[in-house]
Amino acid sequence: MTTTDPAVGENGTTGGRTRISPRALDRIVSTVTAEAFGSDPKRTSVTVTDDGGTLTLVITTPVKVPSLLRVNDDHNVIGRTGGTVLDRATAAQAVITSQVSRLTGYHIGRVSIRLTGADVIQEKRVK
Repeated sequence: MTTTDPAVGENGTTGGRTRISPRALDRIVSTVTAEAFGSDPKRTSVTVTDDGGTLTLVITTPVKVPSLLRVNDDHNVIGRTGGTVLDRATAAQAVITSQVSRLTGYHIGRVSIRLTGADVIQEKRVK
């Protein structure tokens, strides 16, 4: 009679767990958030809580926006920079949820984003 160890996969690999430290998880979420908003990860703060096996992320970050003078001159600049702030925050929630889940293996239940300020994008002039 042959028995197999349930922790050994078909290709001979052993199963197990990978533990991600809270600090590493915070840095992953901060980096993914900064990429989604075009901001500095050092200016992003994260609170991660376990909510019955799923993670809840509370994120505080600034957002980059075009200057109001630029928007007044060219209304299409909003579309070129990713849409309104609300549109960008909604899209960022989906990106953060999927990227953090993919990178860490954790199930993300809720992402709450608090925008703390607006950093004006300095556009380069065409010569």
